Amino acid sequence: MAESFVFHIANSLLGKLASYAYEEASRGYGVYDDLQHMKDTLSIVRGVLLDAEYKKDQKHGVREWMRQIQNICSDAEDVFDGFEFQHKRKQVAQASNSTRTKVRQLFSSSNPIVLRPMMAHQIKDIKERLDKVATDGNKFGLANIDVGPPLVLQRRESTHSHVDASDVIGRENDKEEIIKLLMQPYPKGNGDKSLCVISIVGIGGLGKTTLAKFVFNDKRMDELFMMKMWVCISDYDDFDLRQILIKIINTASASASTLASVSAPRSVALVDQENINNLDIEQLQSRLRHKLSGQKFLLVLDDIWNDDRAKWIELINFVKAGARGSQIIATTRSNSVASVIGTLPSYVLKGLSQDDCFSLFLKWAFKEGEVIKYPDLEEIGKEIVKKCAGVPLAVRTLGSSLFSKYDLNKWVYVRDSELSSIEQKRGDILPTLKLSYDQMPSYLRRCFVYFSLYPKDYTFFSNDIVRLWVALGLVQSRNGSEQLMDIAREYIDELNSRLFFQDFKSLGYFVSFKLHALIHDLARYVANEECVAVDSRTRNIPQHIRHLSVVENNSIHNVLFPKSGSLRTLLFPIEVKGLDKGTLLDTWISRYKYLRYLSLKYSSFEILPNSFSKLKHLRYLDLCYNKKIRRLSHSICNLHNLQVLKLTGCVELETLPQWLGGLISLRELFITTKQSIMPLTLFANLNHLQLLVFYKCHNMKFLFSETQQLISVETLIVELCGSLESLPLFIFPKLQTLVVSKCQMVNLSLYNENPIQRFMMNHLYIARLTGLLTIPSWIKGVVDTLETLQVYELPHLKTLPECLTTMTRLKRLWISRCPQLSSFPSDFHCLTALEHLYIYMIVLNYT
Repeated sequence: MAESFVFHIANSLLGKLASYAYEEASRGYGVYDDLQHMKDTLSIVRGVLLDAEYKKDQKHGVREWMRQIQNICSDAEDVFDGFEFQHKRKQVAQASNSTRTKVRQLFSSSNPIVLRPMMAHQIKDIKERLDKVATDGNKFGLANIDVGPPLVLQRRESTHSHVDASDVIGRENDKEEIIKLLMQPYPKGNGDKSLCVISIVGIGGLGKTTLAKFVFNDKRMDELFMMKMWVCISDYDDFDLRQILIKIINTASASASTLASVSAPRSVALVDQENINNLDIEQLQSRLRHKLSGQKFLLVLDDIWNDDRAKWIELINFVKAGARGSQIIATTRSNSVASVIGTLPSYVLKGLSQDDCFSLFLKWAFKEGEVIKYPDLEEIGKEIVKKCAGVPLAVRTLGSSLFSKYDLNKWVYVRDSELSSIEQKRGDILPTLKLSYDQMPSYLRRCFVYFSLYPKDYTFFSNDIVRLWVALGLVQSRNGSEQLMDIAREYIDELNSRLFFQDFKSLGYFVSFKLHALIHDLARYVANEECVAVDSRTRNIPQHIRHLSVVENNSIHNVLFPKSGSLRTLLFPIEVKGLDKGTLLDTWISRYKYLRYLSLKYSSFEILPNSFSKLKHLRYLDLCYNKKIRRLSHSICNLHNLQVLKLTGCVELETLPQWLGGLISLRELFITTKQSIMPLTLFANLNHLQLLVFYKCHNMKFLFSETQQLISVETLIVELCGSLESLPLFIFPKLQTLVVSKCQMVNLSLYNENPIQRFMMNHLYIARLTGLLTIPSWIKGVVDTLETLQVYELPHLKTLPECLTTMTRLKRLWISRCPQLSSFPSDFHCLTALEHLYIYMIVLNYT
């Protein structure tokens, strides 16, 4: 929900207010005292926000109070971003050395003399609103909570070991696979033969606990193990070792009592039960080791979240007292946890088949024998089951919601509605999945919610969602020197380890994936009014919506756009018919002046209007595949906050603006142009430019006419530039990623061979160069750094470079569709870092 982000928003704003740049700017505009007062008040409010987070569903009015704080913080961020913009504007004016520019600056609204009273008024208004909301918060009796581990908003109820085997559908094969592992005396690859740990991994609701119960209660386990213990870990989120030991001891005592009761009276069997709650950890570990000594046991640790290896090893050292052959089954929702705790490869649990899902659905939706009376409902039920993506708990949730409700309209509603719009009870699928969301650190929670702006089954390219996060200010450098894009890519890896993605493919720099269908439902569930994805079913849009996308292929002229000016994101993730006139665009520019992210893909207007300079907060602008636009207004160069400019596929664009250097924050530039030569002087002031893409620049023969270097560029992508003759890499001394594709005339060796230079290149992709006979010898200069090499569709390539097997850091090697390659190096074994090797050969006909 939107209020789940308030603490992070307040914390982020406080960080900005405390920065040296903001303090200096506030003095310049005469608002230093007001700024300090705001900072003090916001610190007090932030202190109680964690308690408010926990109590928002218990105390009336807390939720609305938090929403007011979020609105104030967002408005304050807009005002303070104005400081940063004016500072950058001043930088550009000074760098231009133009008298005309400086005179224009003097008489513009950005002059401090003009700005000071306006800024003072805005900040005073925000200060008063913040003071009022701080006073209002006193009536809720909220406590000040120190910032510590992530706040757990809800807990999963403790699990037990009992299961009725007749209720388990579709898991017989999984059970046999786990039992097969348990019955191996010394599983291959087990480093410590005295104790094997098998981790069952899967998203919430997939049936990990049910499978563990199914195995635990199998009669073969009673014959194999002298003692069986079941312990639920989820209610100890900080992995409280003392409490876990108490649970294991108690369940061990219960297991021993059960065995004793077979041959002894009940009074004798219960004699081992003790009150151990007051024992310290030294006494507990001693008691546990005594209990387990000489016993071959099976221990199930259900629902583990903690990935602290030190704590896990400490626990394992305590339970190693059992006899050789003792086993542990652990269930978790995280691959990173599984990698810490498992001694064998994780058992990754898959979803049920559609047939098994439907059988389970019928069990929960109908009383026994009733389904035959409702053939129409049965057919709709098959369609409802498809929404569940093979997850048993989702099937049970939807089936239970329809139990004994035989109204056709209700079944159609469930079939056609988003899962997030169907009422959920505690223990149903979305509240269960939300546990995974609540367990994430706040920076991941804020980023995750923006997946709700995309349609289901959408193929993400990681850099696209990462750019959205960065543009919205969701990514913060931890030490001031880290690249924001690199940090955000780490977020992608972390979400993947939590099993939120499927079809995850990594080719080094390029990463693609899909969001699991139910995880997409979770994103919509937690987004609430923070983000809205508009489709044909959308009837209204919240008044203060900040992030909006259009996810159906309808004309955007027919879409209902909000009248509120608070919009920050306007996104079109799928191919839609874009703007064909500037009328609607002019409306957006005048109304949505706080936009950070604007996508105008597939539009067809000819000229970008001058009014674009009003979008001073804009960080991301996508004009891709506008096949009519001929020129960009010079006003675009006044977007001093712009970080990403995408002109890919704008095939009629005649030239780039002369004052491109005004985009001093630009990090990524995607170019399609009719120019034959790209003047390097255009890039002279782009000191932060990291990614440069040339796509379908059909007339371009030479990349640059000068020889000066672009020292900030780390990634260069050149594709479908059929006239390009050379690619002088010495211009990019810090190049880490190079992609060259479908450039038939290019000579990769020209200007790069004599002398061979050393590069810091990590990823190299060469594809569809029909004239390439050999990999250029300058590749010798990257043998110490290259991690990814992709050679794709080179019909005349006959040999691979001899230095290939000396690439000690190479992790990914992809050789595909190179029919003239007759042999491969025999010493592939020298590539000790290699993780992925793909070789695919096919005969191509280029006649």
